[in-house]
Amino acid sequence: MVLEAVECPTCGGVDIHRHGQSATGKKRYICRNENCTRKTFILDYTYKGHLATVKQQITEMAINGSGIRDTGRVLGISPTTVINELKKSRKI
Repeated sequence: MVLEAVECPTCGGVDIHRHGQSATGKKRYICRNENCTRKTFILDYTYKGHLATVKQQITEMAINGSGIRDTGRVLGISPTTVINELKKSRKI
């Protein structure tokens, strides 16, 4: 039996428990920290658009003037994902 050291990618908490499986069979975890904004997560996502580093790159590329299709092509994600992420990061 092997123990995996898992911590929450949002808050860095270590009070983590298994929370079933995703539709693709990957392990899902739940963060039990009360102050954490993100409750469930998967350690290695199949789709790159879910990664925090890719989301940051989307914002940086938009600031530098890259188009939506160009950003999607460079990062290997859908242009729809780029648009949705830019809508979320917009400050109102």
